Amino acid sequence: MELRTFTYVDVLQPQLTGFLQTVAQGFLPLEQQASLFVEIAPGIAINRLTDVALKHTKVIPGMQIVERAYGLLELHSFDQGEVRQAGAAILSAMEKDESARLRPKILSEQTITGIEGYHCQLINRFRHGDMISENQTLYTLELVPAGYAALCANEAEKAADVHLLEVVTFGAVGRLWLGGYEAEIESAKAAIHATLKSLA
Repeated sequence: MELRTFTYVDVLQPQLTGFLQTVAQGFLPLEQQASLFVEIAPGIAINRLTDVALKHTKVIPGMQIVERAYGLLELHSFDQGEVRQAGAAILSAMEKDESARLRPKILSEQTITGIEGYHCQLINRFRHGDMISENQTLYTLELVPAGYAALCANEAEKAADVHLLEVVTFGAVGRLWLGGYEAEIESAKAAIHATLKSLA
């Protein structure tokens, strides 16, 4: 198995939590819980890692996604120790350590100021999170591996008063859309860059 994403989210922020509650098909997370995102290849092997985590700890699975090439697992708990223990059990089962994960790489990043009304409508019709308003600033990010998009969203929300519009955490690429005032978007962008740079 290839370990693509392996990342802890120490405290789930309100908007990301609400977003996951909208799109996840498992047992939904709550605000302030700790979370773990694991992405691997081949995708169907994620079932084995879910089994390992649930048999060794009391974590709760929020998402188990198997798509064309990759598998994604999200686990959460109010007990950060349980989440970290689940991660350790997963790494042991894979016979890997955390350093085996892929380094995140930004493929595309855009900041669009003073967004037009019709553009707002296009975005608001497909988003599962908050909404963007005319004349606000739109920030978009595309990166690999996809699972790191959740960490980016959480850290952006910690750093600034932004609107989380949409986040895609699985598949060939991860994607993030944020809306807000220009200064807040710049703060969120800086937090995202610092977070990605810190990942070994």
